[in-house]
Amino acid sequence: MIRVNIKINGKKISKEIQDNNILSDFLRDNLSLTGTHVGCDTSQCGACTVHLNGNSIKSCTILTGDCDGAEITTIEGLATSGKMHPMQEAFKKHHGLQCGFCTPGMVMSAVDLLQKNNNPSEKEIRNWLEGNICRCTGYQGIVAAVKDAASKT
Repeated sequence: MIRVNIKINGKKISKEIQDNNILSDFLRDNLSLTGTHVGCDTSQCGACTVHLNGNSIKSCTILTGDCDGAEITTIEGLATSGKMHPMQEAFKKHHGLQCGFCTPGMVMSAVDLLQKNNNPSEKEIRNWLEGNICRCTGYQGIVAAVKDAASKT
């Protein structure tokens, strides 16, 4: 057992965990933050994407212990005072989702993109989201949502 001290969605968390605990499991099983989805367990789909110290990562590929002292933001942490993040609003407006399974990871990756490039081209958006797989859409609504959110942030 190890103790981790992590700030998650602005809240300080201190917990004892197994040393082989994976971050995606910790978020879902220990903290009930079920917006972080696990789709493949092999880092292929991107549904588990969260922000670690401001950068998007696939939470199924990192041990929770390696996050000790870090700041993590999940999809649940994007909304403020009950108001959706502009990227969440844009995904809703442009129907950038169908079943919704990949949506949290897509949104988290897209938010990270706009933090690094506030006016990405369509090609840059598609390249950035390459590590996030959607099995339902044709990606047009997702790209339109990211472009729309970029114009508002």
